[in-house]
Amino acid sequence: MKIVVLVKEVPDTYGDRKLSLETGLADRGASETVLDEIGERALEVALSYADKNAGTEVVVLSMSPESAAATVRKGLAMGAASAVHIVDEALLGADLGLTAEVLAAALKRIGFDLVIGGNLSTDGSGGVLPAMLAELLDVPAATALSAVEITETGVSGIRGSDGASIRVSAPLPAVVSITEALPDARFPNFKGIMAAKKKPFETLSLADLGVEADDPDAARSIVIGLSEKPPRAAGVKIVDEGDAGEQLADFLIQNRLA
Repeated sequence: MKIVVLVKEVPDTYGDRKLSLETGLADRGASETVLDEIGERALEVALSYADKNAGTEVVVLSMSPESAAATVRKGLAMGAASAVHIVDEALLGADLGLTAEVLAAALKRIGFDLVIGGNLSTDGSGGVLPAMLAELLDVPAATALSAVEITETGVSGIRGSDGASIRVSAPLPAVVSITEALPDARFPNFKGIMAAKKKPFETLSLADLGVEADDPDAARSIVIGLSEKPPRAAGVKIVDEGDAGEQLADFLIQNRLA
């Protein structure tokens, strides 16, 4: 079985997050970059299955800048057999539609039995990419799973809802996305880090995939306006001199909060 895991380099959640006022894109230099945690959890699902099932091939796939190569290699150090890195200047600022088109083309080239990704990245937070990929690849999608069971012929899992838990299943090939309810990822050990240097690492461009980023027939989105968030205004301080309750009630009424 071949399992392809979608991984992504994102700004560290503990660092500053800023948008460039000139381009409207995330300022990747504002903080350290890391492998997205939800992608690591997705990789852990694949590796856990591979540990128990000989003959399973796990591939990490990422569409990211050339500078993200070291981050993508972390997936190899964790235990993936190979990596595919899509790098092209024309993908700078790619929207979800273009991203899905490019990743789908790469998946067709790689071949897969199962694609696993996170349900929501920590930078873009689009939350729709797995479903878009399934549509483009014409395979079933089982999204937002809090538990995953993989067999040789299918995949199933639990999806939580407001009032119940739903068990969903799909035959292979399929695309699934997982939530943060899945276990934390393993840490790369020294042996894995050294082995990662010798594992296959393929870099692809848009030309390799036969995708044109400026195709006029494909829907693309652009940023038409951007401004900084205004500084936070000072709040109202209520001093209790025996009438704090009345002051609070007046404040709520004046601001239509009550």
